[in-house]
Amino acid sequence: MSENQKGVKYATSFKEQFTVRGMIIGSIGAAILTMSSMYVALKLGALPWPIIFVALVSMFSLKLLGNTNINEINVTHTAMSAGAMTAGGLAFTIPGIFILNPEAELNIVALFFVVLGGVILGLIFTALIRKYFVVTKDLPYPMGQAAAETLIIGDEGGKKALTLFSSLGVAAVFTVVRDWFKWIPGTLPGNIAGTSLASKGVFAGIWLSPMLIAVGFIIGPLYIGIWFLGAIIGDFGIVLGGTSAGLWDGAVAGAIKSSLGIGLMVGTGVGIIVKGIIPKAKEIFGPMFSKENMSGGFINLRWAPIAMVLIAFLFTVICKMGVVASIITILGVWLATSMSAQIVGQTGINPMEVFGIIVLLAAKAVSSLGQTEAFMVAAVVAIACGLAGDVMNDFKAGHILQTDPKAQWLGECIGGLIGSFVTVGVFYVILTAYGPTAFGNPEMFIAPQAGAVAAMVGGIPHMTAFLIGLVLGCVLYCLNFPVMTLGLGVYLPFYLSATAFIGGALRFIVQKAAPDYEKSGSGLIVASGLLGGEAVVGVIIALIQAVQGMTAI
Repeated sequence: MSENQKGVKYATSFKEQFTVRGMIIGSIGAAILTMSSMYVALKLGALPWPIIFVALVSMFSLKLLGNTNINEINVTHTAMSAGAMTAGGLAFTIPGIFILNPEAELNIVALFFVVLGGVILGLIFTALIRKYFVVTKDLPYPMGQAAAETLIIGDEGGKKALTLFSSLGVAAVFTVVRDWFKWIPGTLPGNIAGTSLASKGVFAGIWLSPMLIAVGFIIGPLYIGIWFLGAIIGDFGIVLGGTSAGLWDGAVAGAIKSSLGIGLMVGTGVGIIVKGIIPKAKEIFGPMFSKENMSGGFINLRWAPIAMVLIAFLFTVICKMGVVASIITILGVWLATSMSAQIVGQTGINPMEVFGIIVLLAAKAVSSLGQTEAFMVAAVVAIACGLAGDVMNDFKAGHILQTDPKAQWLGECIGGLIGSFVTVGVFYVILTAYGPTAFGNPEMFIAPQAGAVAAMVGGIPHMTAFLIGLVLGCVLYCLNFPVMTLGLGVYLPFYLSATAFIGGALRFIVQKAAPDYEKSGSGLIVASGLLGGEAVVGVIIALIQAVQGMTAI
């Protein structure tokens, strides 16, 4: 059965798809999911797609109310997921300000306009590129297809929803016991031959985290295996092997490890440009600003140029980014959202912070950016690209189900705007509760992507290792090797990668030992619940601690 044939029986009117109750449910879900996504992104340096999770929650909620349809559910979960990647864009960039300088000051009003500007630009450009990537080019968008299939299969008897919320509750209780009552340790130390590795710079061990195990399960054995390979190369090859062989001391080993990981991730972005964007630049960008797209498409975008001018003004005056850097940022978002749409459509991976780094380097090359303002440039791009990846997945699901793209886009607008407020609020709560030194701290909020951005702003620790990683990343991406996750493994502390690897190994075992269980998607549902439970409780604990801290003052 073709996609169009599938979609015909689900076709409904705009009013049946974009409903008040759907947007209320979507708005509440967007706020909660944005909170948890911020915590996950800061804590783990990874942010799995929330699309299956929100599809199930939307389905469960609307079925309880009765008289729903598959497209109302689809539009509702579209709104619900929008804030998650907005949070990721901020978490992957802005904490680098404090990693680079814990004494730095950050204007919260300026930060809000950075987030809001990134969201609005992301919405504009995804409306422009939807037809090319989703309809004309018909990229697979694996997560969007998975969401569509989840909605088509349905949830008879509510068993999937019960499984989801049960696993969420288990993870929530575990997190309270671990982080609030501290009855169990956060990590189990790792030793080889009875010798602690921490003194040599290798943080081996296992983090007792349902959330990170769930991340590994969701990502799957292939990508998590490459991630773990990167961890072995970084910690046991460069750090432990290099120091044991007398090639360098611990400080140099750490610099090589982090710089190589950053280079591999940035090289991925260069590879995307070389392989996926430059050869088809005319085909991708040419139709965007056609008369049909600006006024005859699913949404009228004649207001977009005015919005871009206003955003440039806010970036220049409120965020103090300067005129040139503001213009470069907006043009960079145009390029980067297309890059994001391309790689997400082909692989399901969205290296949003890498796109931010590329535009940041371009802005620094032609203007005199301050440190804080440089991070703001990267944040705008990462937020827009994060939202673009989510939107394009949702548009793919909508294309399969023949959901009205206008209804979906308006849902994204609502979810994205709510995400703007919640993202900044949660970041401020975490900053107040734990202080600026918590960012970059492996025991608190490792924020590895923000650390990578900080390295680009403040100076690469080991330039030779960075350049090697850059070239390797570009070449390996062009050879279809999943080099982004390799770089992440090299960069992150070993204990995070080891814990995620457990989740990937469990997924492999399930695939081989219980293929029917894997095919039903029940494992992914359990993993989504575990991830959401720990993340939401983590934010709640941070909120309580922030209130206690302000009360004490």
